[in-house]
Amino acid sequence: MNTTIDEKTFEALSEPYRRELQVHCYRMMGSVQDAEDMVQETYLRAWRRRDTYEGRASFRAWLYKIATNACLDALEKRKRRVVPFTHGDAATLDQPIPADFNEPIWLEPIPDEWLAVSDIGPESYYAARENITLAFMTVLHLLPPRQRAVLILRDVLEWEAAEAADLLGTTVASVKSALHRARETLSANKRPHLEGTAPQTLDDQRQSMLESYVRAWQTADIKSLLALLHEDATFSMPPIPAWYQGRATIGGLVGKTIFAGQASGRWRLIPTRANGQIAFGLYRRDDAQAVYIPYAIQLLTFADDGQIADIITFRSPSLITTFKLPATLPI
Repeated sequence: MNTTIDEKTFEALSEPYRRELQVHCYRMMGSVQDAEDMVQETYLRAWRRRDTYEGRASFRAWLYKIATNACLDALEKRKRRVVPFTHGDAATLDQPIPADFNEPIWLEPIPDEWLAVSDIGPESYYAARENITLAFMTVLHLLPPRQRAVLILRDVLEWEAAEAADLLGTTVASVKSALHRARETLSANKRPHLEGTAPQTLDDQRQSMLESYVRAWQTADIKSLLALLHEDATFSMPPIPAWYQGRATIGGLVGKTIFAGQASGRWRLIPTRANGQIAFGLYRRDDAQAVYIPYAIQLLTFADDGQIADIITFRSPSLITTFKLPATLPI
């Protein structure tokens, strides 16, 4: 069948898997843009090598093999993706706030719409969300690339060890060994106060809390914001490499930075979802243009007690476009 795959046939065979390949490449790369680049590279390699497809494995498995190896090739030349929590120790208020570190080392959030129920089915959908939370991605990217690939193939995609070995061109014993080491790393680096994700439906209490959160930001009400936080909550704003922990420290930080001065009305938040979690598009007031302009995508993670355990604000205005949020908001 190899040489008879024309362009129309190739498109019909490959396009149904584009969305899930984007998510797979995102898990491997930790960046939405890198994931999209790797999917394009996957389809280019697959088209060029279509005469090598012999039909012994499914076309989906063949594409996954190409995608995984394309990611592994790219990762040989790139630094691992991190969040400030895994970049260094917690900062204190008596330390100067470090300058932005704008190298491409930061994990990026992924829009929830990349995990569409219609694409992968309800049961797989919820399992996929659990394996793409920010907490999971943070630890996943502590792993060397090949261990990361093994863990994704075995524990996320639920491939058999022999299938993973064939894809990676290695032995079943090597796959089992890599999986064991990867699981140990994940277990050793869990953050116990994090629930890892938010419920898919919001009860009245959680909805009220989120309304209070938005109001606290938009009115620069530090006291109300801190009341919503878990006692060990963490706060970070990459590409600033520092991160901060504890209500008092976070209060001191926001008081002298994002809520400093006449800050009421400085921020607007638009709800969205990222990595299976509650998120917001964050906009900053620009009086010169008389609009609110994109500032960041912000993710919330919750503790078991329902309080906010982590706020991470990805200060990359271009992410607003990725999440298909408005380019500006009126004042």
